[in-house]
Amino acid sequence: MSAGPAAGPLVSVRGVHRTYGTGAATVHALRDVSFDLTPGTMVALVGRSGSGKTTLLNVIGGLDRPDAGTVRVDGVEVTALDEDGLARLRRERVSYVFQTFGLIPVLSAAENVGAPLRLARMPAAERERRVGLLLELVGLAGHAEQRPGELSGGQQQRVAIARALAASPRLLIADEPTGQLDAETGLSVMALLRGVVESEGVTALVSTHDPTMIALADRVIRIRDGRLDGQEAP
Repeated sequence: MSAGPAAGPLVSVRGVHRTYGTGAATVHALRDVSFDLTPGTMVALVGRSGSGKTTLLNVIGGLDRPDAGTVRVDGVEVTALDEDGLARLRRERVSYVFQTFGLIPVLSAAENVGAPLRLARMPAAERERRVGLLLELVGLAGHAEQRPGELSGGQQQRVAIARALAASPRLLIADEPTGQLDAETGLSVMALLRGVVESEGVTALVSTHDPTMIALADRVIRIRDGRLDGQEAP
């Protein structure tokens, strides 16, 4: 993956279609979707369940391939990458935060955050410094040795965010990151993501339903039946 950082938009989506099934069972998950994301912004992706939000996030992050159209992230054409290239993209440029936290139960908070850095073979001293800085950033410096089962849901999600930031990604994709949290905890997690965008300089694309959380975003993209708001049906 030799392309350097993008000079224009960090993310550029052009004419993306994604269809599942055939015949009467056909589902048009994405229909001719196009937009750009500016570097260093927090963008809320809003739509009802089944609107195409998760499919769009997966296509942008290289977890799914569109049937047509192109996606570029940080100067790299995601839709042209082979499996090795997609793995490098997710290791070096794109990170994920999910509803279900996805932490490794037997590892401490610090070990979970440091796992991507171990895979990248970062030297131990440098890795420990980075992990310490990230746990401090998410307000969990005093919980480094606790395992996920000893943490609240909100704390686990903060660990997941710290882990997602470990390798200094350019794009952070969060799919309903507050879906399993109460309203107050969810708002604090969204406020944390807002702060991360400003302090780490990442671009965050966050799917959510919550109007209070949407208010924290720099921009809102609304999707309905696989089309962005304002698109006309063909």
